[in-house]
Amino acid sequence: MAHSAQARKRARQSEQARIKNKSERNEIKTLTKALEEKVAAKDAAAAKDLCLKVISKLDKAAKRNLFHRNTAARKKSQIQRLVNALG
Repeated sequence: MAHSAQARKRARQSEQARIKNKSERNEIKTLTKALEEKVAAKDAAAAKDLCLKVISKLDKAAKRNLFHRNTAARKKSQIQRLVNALG
């Protein structure tokens, strides 16, 4: 357990950040799964709309170092390929 006031505060901040980061990662996963369902259902218009939303979330997450920039780029590429396959 932290002994100094500074260490206790840092522990609180780290826990808050962990919860917020976990929530953001889960939201990106949920949106990605929804996008995959739209692609499976051949709903091109909804898939393109959702694709833009997921890519935006990934860019913001990479900017905040939630994902490494290359990881975000790889995920964006995979999503874009799914949507482009619809035609």
